[in-house]
Amino acid sequence: MKLEKSKLVVEEVGRVIVGKQDVLKKIMVGILAGGHVLFEDYPGLAKTMIVRCFSQTLGCDFSRIQFTPDLLPSDITGTYVFNQKTGEFQLRRGPLFANIILADEINRAPPKTQAALLEAMQEKQVTLEGKTKKLAEPFIVFATQNPIEYEGTYPLPEAQLDRFLMRISIGYPTHDQEKEIIDRRIQRKKEEFNLRTMVSARELVGMQQACERIFVHESIKEYIVNIVTKTRGNTSIEIGASPRASLALMKLGRAHAAYEARDFVIPDDVKMFASEVLSHRIILKQELWYRRVSPISVIGDLVESIPVPKAAQS
Repeated sequence: MKLEKSKLVVEEVGRVIVGKQDVLKKIMVGILAGGHVLFEDYPGLAKTMIVRCFSQTLGCDFSRIQFTPDLLPSDITGTYVFNQKTGEFQLRRGPLFANIILADEINRAPPKTQAALLEAMQEKQVTLEGKTKKLAEPFIVFATQNPIEYEGTYPLPEAQLDRFLMRISIGYPTHDQEKEIIDRRIQRKKEEFNLRTMVSARELVGMQQACERIFVHESIKEYIVNIVTKTRGNTSIEIGASPRASLALMKLGRAHAAYEARDFVIPDDVKMFASEVLSHRIILKQELWYRRVSPISVIGDLVESIPVPKAAQS
């Protein structure tokens, strides 16, 4: 499969999303790595639109779930319904049976429903009436959280946060970018948008498999482990990142190398994703929260303190 198509996907999405090329690139790399992505940002910053755009350009089935306090596990997994004509129970598939899932305001759902989503994210399967049903490949969950409204929410446990390959913030557009957003909407003459399909779902699976063949030198492995283990003895961090963080950096490093048409990983492939991988996997000491120190700034200082190895190629 031609991994070069991944850049065409980002370019196509960029026809709708203004001025967020770095964010779109990181999302595409996350998709190539086969991981799930958590968006944590303010309302109205195009999180839903970005996911819809990627689903169109990737030729994937898309499903959006609005998480609410009364959402039941069966509302997302589906359930068996009795068919009076046939006298049999038939499976009515829920919205999880799609390739790309948008879990909107994930922290508004009760823990039991979050657990059902967690099984799907980790095992790529759902359990219905004691029977296991495999989910189709590719399967990627994009979840959103609003960082300013916590009333009536169920905070995600650390175990579930750890299942997300990375956490991303979109950020506000600049003055000129916001004006261009208005101009593009006027030119479209409608809310909807139509993007070309650049990659099929089957091709995407092939691209993800191709990333597994990217070479990772011993020095790069050491660099990854040095970054993650340093979070465990840092004086600013109460609880450090787990080995799952090391695996996430390796996966994203490989996927970014593939995105850049290289067959080997360099330190920059790892370094550029450190904040997205580690910021939601650490817990800062309480006094830092009082001083409003962000996990991202702590991770940034930590990564800069670690010597960068010379990348080696096979």
